[in-house]
Amino acid sequence: MDSLRYWVQEMHVDGFRFDLAPALVRGLLDMNRLDWFFALIQQDPVLCGVKLIAEPWDVGQGGYQVGNFPAGWAEWNGRYRDAVRRFWRGDPGLVPELASRLSGSQDLYGRGNKAPQSSVNFVTCHDGFTLADLVSYDRKHNLANGEEDRDGTDSNWSRNFGVEGPTQDPTVLQVRRRVQRALLTTLAFSQGVPMLSMGDELGRTQRGNNNAYCQDDETSWVDWALCEQREELRRFTRRLLALRREHPVLRRRAHFSGRPTSEGLKDVTWVRQDGLEMTTDDWHDGERTFLGQLLDGQATDELDERGQRLAGETLLVLFNAGCPDLDVVLPTVPRKGKWRELLCSARVGPSEPKEVRGTVRSPGQSVTLLVHDELAGQTSRFLLREQG
Repeated sequence: MDSLRYWVQEMHVDGFRFDLAPALVRGLLDMNRLDWFFALIQQDPVLCGVKLIAEPWDVGQGGYQVGNFPAGWAEWNGRYRDAVRRFWRGDPGLVPELASRLSGSQDLYGRGNKAPQSSVNFVTCHDGFTLADLVSYDRKHNLANGEEDRDGTDSNWSRNFGVEGPTQDPTVLQVRRRVQRALLTTLAFSQGVPMLSMGDELGRTQRGNNNAYCQDDETSWVDWALCEQREELRRFTRRLLALRREHPVLRRRAHFSGRPTSEGLKDVTWVRQDGLEMTTDDWHDGERTFLGQLLDGQATDELDERGQRLAGETLLVLFNAGCPDLDVVLPTVPRKGKWRELLCSARVGPSEPKEVRGTVRSPGQSVTLLVHDELAGQTSRFLLREQG
């Protein structure tokens, strides 16, 4: 406690991430949510207001404690990581799990006065594959670590899309880059706190090493030349974060209720390819690889500097992990307006928002974002910033 207070008061850090956090508070087997460590921090006038982030797992029986930390703590959401990785590598039956993770993991953080911000969403981190390696290797390659490839996890949920490791095959490279953009887009448009591993926006690789902490060389370094080599990916990432800032419905402070607003549209509606709401049978369709998320702009809960609720726009986010392109029927919205496509992760460069009517093309292995408003042809503010 003295050390934590020192770092806040003297070094002016604004929070802590606790490695293997359950080890701090567990008894013989299970973690005690009323442990003295939690109580001490909660009552401490210096520490009770800083950011507290847990890596909610450690080794041994009962070590996986995702969702079990008390209010006031955020957690690295390992279930988010696994669901998103598996969905975009093409595993079947992931649509229900993906929907839960996209909407802030209410099943994990919906109790005990915890908000979506309790979920720190991530696809990659300092442990494991980088984003580029996640789409380039089916298995780890850790021989350089000197442990005969025994170290590092084997549960990577990765896919090489045709060739193990580096390749000059343009078709394989195109698919890998498309899936990277889909993963980044999913992260940016999920409820909760997005965490991006440094270098992923540059396509950094560790050549398949998923346990590179012991490598003080090019394996673990960030090559700044990548800034120019992968400028298109860096600019794409900036566009995603600008869109997240622009649309408050992408960063709600409270969990979705599933109830209609005063105009009859639910705060979140999950839609099929035909534009209709998902049914129970649809959720149990293990072959489904498409999911549409309709977010009511009137259901925002973020306030401006004057305490007034920020006005939002209704969004439609289309997640298509299958290979074929799909024609998706635009869902009916009770308010007058027109749909515009703001972004499609299948395309790299910026483009003007374009009006779409009736149906919209959802390319395979991509995420598409559309906005519904009454000002057809309005230029998105983030595009003005990019161009200006």
